Amino acid sequence: MLPIAQVAHRKLGMHRLSDLLLYGHFKAKISLEYLNTLKPRPDAKLILVTAMTPTAAGEGKTTTTVGLGDALNRIGKQTIICLREPSLGPCFGVKGGAAGGGYSQVLPMEDINLHFTGDFHAIAVAHNLLASLVDNHIYWGNSLGLDARRISWRRTVDMNDRALREIAISLGGVGNGFPREDGFDITAASEIMAVFCLADSLDDLKRRLGNIIVGQTRERKYIRASDFEAAGAMTALLKDAFAPNLVQTIENNPAFIHGGPFANIAHGCNSVVATKSALKLADYVVTEAGFGADLGAEKFMDIKCRKAGLKPDCAVVVATVRALKMHGGVPKDALKQENVAALEKGFANLGRHIENVRKFGVPVVVCVNRFTADTTAETAMLKALCSKLEIECITSDHWAKGGEGAADLATAVVKTIETKPSQFHPIYPDDMPLWKKAQTIAREMYGADDIIGDQKIRDRFRELQDQGYGQFPVCIAKTQYSFSTDPDLKGAPKHHVVPIREVRLSAGAEFVVAICGDIMTMPGLPKVPAANKIDVTPDGRIMGLF
Repeated sequence: MLPIAQVAHRKLGMHRLSDLLLYGHFKAKISLEYLNTLKPRPDAKLILVTAMTPTAAGEGKTTTTVGLGDALNRIGKQTIICLREPSLGPCFGVKGGAAGGGYSQVLPMEDINLHFTGDFHAIAVAHNLLASLVDNHIYWGNSLGLDARRISWRRTVDMNDRALREIAISLGGVGNGFPREDGFDITAASEIMAVFCLADSLDDLKRRLGNIIVGQTRERKYIRASDFEAAGAMTALLKDAFAPNLVQTIENNPAFIHGGPFANIAHGCNSVVATKSALKLADYVVTEAGFGADLGAEKFMDIKCRKAGLKPDCAVVVATVRALKMHGGVPKDALKQENVAALEKGFANLGRHIENVRKFGVPVVVCVNRFTADTTAETAMLKALCSKLEIECITSDHWAKGGEGAADLATAVVKTIETKPSQFHPIYPDDMPLWKKAQTIAREMYGADDIIGDQKIRDRFRELQDQGYGQFPVCIAKTQYSFSTDPDLKGAPKHHVVPIREVRLSAGAEFVVAICGDIMTMPGLPKVPAANKIDVTPDGRIMGLF
């Protein structure tokens, strides 16, 4: 690694050390004051990296984002990559970290995957400050008339802890407050994480924080964070965190890593301030959205780009031969065996993701993240299937070779941007009713026949529509492992229905969350957590973190 100040100077043209807030030698935040002096580059290009439906075989979306960024720099395109910060939940659970892999990584990997610059901590503390103020207000007389049965603001922690999903608080006597039911969400799914990532300035951040709804009175009047005069203190906790984090790739190219909402239960994109800042500092910006294109890419287009006024110029859909065979019915322990027929069957999944992205008017390139067990026949079949869809399919070896291994991918992306101008548009208009928005996502993205919900769910949609929130986009929370709400249903299922079990209003983030199927906003740990394999050597090196 180079000292991060050298990366800022050589690659971003930053000449004053005072514009960097250093966190040791290899991490820094770029000051908001400096970023506010920059002018937009009208010709800067925004590239989204997304993927097919994830499997246990792995797809390598973040690895591809890093490799593509390094490759674009290698071919002479000034490029910054923009990633999300990893949550500790997956790091200690089953998925692992999110810093790339092989020779396409961001560094320092251990720091990025653990506490980094403390952004998640700041977000969790700001969230829990509001929770504390709510219960304190009730304790001191409840002048706002908040109905303890209708408090919707939960608490948060950045850890998979199923025992905290539903809890009872304020037990133990009068001095501890009024007992009631409460619960925790993981920090990456919290509304403040979404607010943090969608706000474009400190003023906008404070406005959105004040608009957060914490509950209702008996008369069903909404009570907001601003009613507790909470927004100022919450913004103070988030002020330093709100500046984008700068680190580097293995090839010493700049990377912004900022914000970290999950894509299965939140909107799944890095911060608007990081993306917009990168577009002022580079000619090409490569970013990623979580999980498959049905989740992360849809929310990137329909929520982030809509709200921030961004226009993606190209989308790279990542696939692997292994994952395609798994969607074709091959078990994980047989993936190293050649199986062209299973790949052809599993291509239905990738094909739908390609068509989904095209529905937004964005040109697509497919990147095959190469594994050593891939055979010539399997790769040839995949290229032929993409060709039928008039899609360029590039095999990339960035995990093993870094930017050099993704040179063909970078060239194809630049060519696509130059020859196929993006006609970006969201898949639904702002004025479409909320129920129809959720229905459109289910039909257009998931191949579903319809959405379903009991009368309580339908009434909630109608209530939000009547209260003036119908202009908000809809954020679907569902399993990442299938187009349906059944995680075991692989491939590209059709004629299923999407059951909505809960509707949450995120008034600060300015979207409506529809929670579908069995998805949980507080995940649990697996039987054998990744935490069991993490250790520290006597000389202080962290082992087992991936």
